Amino acid sequence: MNVYVFVKRWGRKLAFSKRQQLVTVTLLLTTGLVLTQLVGGDWRYPMVAALSLATYLFAAVGLRKGLAGMEWVTLLTLPTLFTAAIALFYFLLPVRWLTRVPVAVLYAVGMYALLLTENIYNVAADRTIALLRAAQSIGYLLTLLTYFLLMQTVLAFRFASGVVVVLTALISFLLLLQSLWSMELGDRVSRRVWYLSAALTLVLVELSWVFSFLPVKTTLQALFFTTCFYSLSGMAQQYVVEKLYKKNVIEFFVVCMVVFLLILVTTRWRGNL
Repeated sequence: MNVYVFVKRWGRKLAFSKRQQLVTVTLLLTTGLVLTQLVGGDWRYPMVAALSLATYLFAAVGLRKGLAGMEWVTLLTLPTLFTAAIALFYFLLPVRWLTRVPVAVLYAVGMYALLLTENIYNVAADRTIALLRAAQSIGYLLTLLTYFLLMQTVLAFRFASGVVVVLTALISFLLLLQSLWSMELGDRVSRRVWYLSAALTLVLVELSWVFSFLPVKTTLQALFFTTCFYSLSGMAQQYVVEKLYKKNVIEFFVVCMVVFLLILVTTRWRGNL
């Protein structure tokens, strides 16, 4: 047996399966998340940026087979933003291991589920797969969680209204684009998805601008924006697959109204008077 055959056989034995690759990526990223909490304050935000970039690169390696065209954006956007959302939200929690460990565990579970979801999208772009509906549900749930955490973080920093509007536009457009694309799948994004993503982003941006002048608590604002994102993206998804009915529109509208009424009731409109 020559050396080439020997190395090739051992390479096959040691080669990671797709599931093992995704588990490895999850463990590396979870370790990186914990490390962001152990460095000094001056290094935290560079660490978050580095961890988000690492998420994009590691996810690209894990999902490299079949990646083509806009899939480099649509498939990798959610894992990257999910990492950024958890890492930034981490800073808003009490500095203690009692909160760090559960969040790290939840991040690991969420990231692994997300990588599996993106892998299903990657495969389903070429052929029909039975797990697609389940993957779409999980992906949508993690999209909502990511949106809420990012908006909560943006509002918690109390930026000027112009900065909040710009960040809202960026976050909303990226998450809307990948969410609507997941209903079609393919190496290109259809013109309809582009237009819908831009139009719904404009609506969310206008809401964020209006709420920047109101005395509403940041958590309630983030909850309301997420509810609006849920309703708008949910209706858009049904429209993309041509299953949007009057009943669906009413249900989404009712959800938004319930949260809006909650804000009206709980907000101190007279300030400290």
